[in-house]
Amino acid sequence: MRAIVFTGAGGNEVVALEERDDPVPTGDDVLVSVRYAALNPADLAQRAGRYPAPPGAPADVPGIEVSGTVAACGPTARRFALGDRVFGIVGGGGLADRVLVHERHVAPVPDRLDDLAAAAVPEVFVTAHDAVMSQAALRPGELLAVNGANGGVGTAAVQIASTAGARVLATVRQEDLRARVAALGADVVAPADFVESARAAGGADVVLELVGAPNLDPDLDALAVKGRVVIVGTGAGTEAPLDLRKLMGRRAHVMGTVLRARPLEEKAAAVQAFAREVVPHLASGRIVPLVDRVFPAGEAAAAFDRLQAPGKLGKVLLDFGS
Repeated sequence: MRAIVFTGAGGNEVVALEERDDPVPTGDDVLVSVRYAALNPADLAQRAGRYPAPPGAPADVPGIEVSGTVAACGPTARRFALGDRVFGIVGGGGLADRVLVHERHVAPVPDRLDDLAAAAVPEVFVTAHDAVMSQAALRPGELLAVNGANGGVGTAAVQIASTAGARVLATVRQEDLRARVAALGADVVAPADFVESARAAGGADVVLELVGAPNLDPDLDALAVKGRVVIVGTGAGTEAPLDLRKLMGRRAHVMGTVLRARPLEEKAAAVQAFAREVVPHLASGRIVPLVDRVFPAGEAAAAFDRLQAPGKLGKVLLDFGS
């Protein structure tokens, strides 16, 4: 197989494309043949040495999602047949053209999606659905506020919430991207207008925080009574003061979430909830995956640069060839 490998901790100087033996599935694992692989901020954190792969995942091959065709099955894997198209999440090893994944951590790809579109789906839509619907329990008619809505999880959350009958308020820093995010089903404002806009709408019942620490206090200011803040991203900072009076006065909940390190059964539950509640809308075309740019696998360093750059809308993908 060909795989992106981190030879150490650092920047693009540790990124390499290497040939390795194909993995062999055991137990309930399936081996997936991959054309397009998606990058995520978690890969940048792993490259820097701040986010190691969980036990059992390849330690030096990044990538936390997979999309492709089943090429082999472990002896007790029964859910999929050779040639089935699947997508889902992995603890590591996803930036390769052969990827091992537990059969309950993938779902069938709807026929409507080609391989390129399917590769832009799993991590961001599983994360968004789990955070907004499963954990924060967003209900129809409630207001979801998404901070940093032009990223992959943000655009997924906007679409999932809108499709579920919720109202959506989204912040987007880049003015030229706001109309495109609005077209997904949100009222879009600049970050500076977030609190005022949320209050004018009656307060946010759920805030999906994708930016980080500087937004915690404004998040509380924007909340409705009994509102929930779900923290998924910390790119702008990891530590923030917490005004306990605001928290108590709104009877609010602040929660954090991560998928990668969860136990097998919890990951499986998140993927199967995604399969039940999101995949049908992908199949109908009501929800659409977004691709920002595609890079050849040999240009992984340039792809990581793009991932770090502002102004993206959608996923950055690597192409491992046919």
